[in-house]
Amino acid sequence: MNSSKSPGLAGFGILKNTTCHTEKKISVFFSIIFMTVGILSNSLAIAILMKAYQRFRQKSKASFLLLASGLVVTDLFGHLINGAIAVFVYASDKDWIRFNQSNILCSVFGICMVFFGLCPLFLGSVMAVERCIGVTKPIFHSTKMTSKHVKMMLTMVCLFAVLIALLPILRFRAYQIQASRTWCFYKTEHVEDWEDRFYLLLFSCLGLLALAISFLCNAVTGITLLRVKLRSQQRQGRSHHFEMIIQLLAIMCVSCICWSPFLVAMARIGINESRSKETCETILFALRMATWNQILDPWVYILLRKAVLKNLYKITRGCCGVHIINLHMWELSSIKNSLKVAAISESPVSSKQINLQPLSSTGQ
Repeated sequence: MNSSKSPGLAGFGILKNTTCHTEKKISVFFSIIFMTVGILSNSLAIAILMKAYQRFRQKSKASFLLLASGLVVTDLFGHLINGAIAVFVYASDKDWIRFNQSNILCSVFGICMVFFGLCPLFLGSVMAVERCIGVTKPIFHSTKMTSKHVKMMLTMVCLFAVLIALLPILRFRAYQIQASRTWCFYKTEHVEDWEDRFYLLLFSCLGLLALAISFLCNAVTGITLLRVKLRSQQRQGRSHHFEMIIQLLAIMCVSCICWSPFLVAMARIGINESRSKETCETILFALRMATWNQILDPWVYILLRKAVLKNLYKITRGCCGVHIINLHMWELSSIKNSLKVAAISESPVSSKQINLQPLSSTGQ
């Protein structure tokens, strides 16, 4: 089939010489399993985050919960849409010529792959920046990081990711069916045009930049919190900071491990495709690692909650058999004490009254 005579079938040129194959039954089975686990995990995480958002009205945590909810919702729709298309492709025996005559499905698949790939990385970096500002500049954060501003940031991030995903379509560049015939993306084989290289480098550079921003901001936030902990014995209002920084570090580690192979592979192809050693199997393995990011992200919020961490702390202390002074850090996780701390921090009371608060609570 000559793609030059059929513009609508521009993505089918790769179907002539496929370099890797996937087992249909195994691929369909694992696609369904991954999609189901991802949807259930993200749904559970959304329920936990929404419940936490209703219970905590502290500005410093409300903005973080909104961004985290946006991240998990994006992962949920990524599993739902991309997973459904992948299962359909596998179930149809990857016969793109039969069900994709006008190349619409491949274009939709490619747009979703780019959007649901970049958007979680962007949101992770925005969350890291928000926490860094909340810890280092608390007054600026309390006045500027309102729910309205956070929702505006979420909208801007999503619109930017949509623009990047639609850029090839706006430039009349069709997304290409990849060599495994299981997914669509930018052109990754026989890349000769500068524009094809630009899309690959743009995707990989934006993803790596988001990871770098997350790493830098989380490092600054962690160092700042450690300094505050060493200088002062008062921990009221700080425990939720530690909970959020632990979650951010976990998200960053998961994103780096899952996404780095795919981003680096795309960058190597974009820089010099003729000398790139990336094979079809390597790219497919890197893509599957990237999909694990959307499965593991919600478990960060499911497992690394304050209540769970508190129980793990007690179990670890009991197993080690070491009597450590109770730090009261996780005792502040109750709703009553959290609201009390928020009221104290926002009311114009003297520092003497604030210092007497932990004594009264200890006496009770």
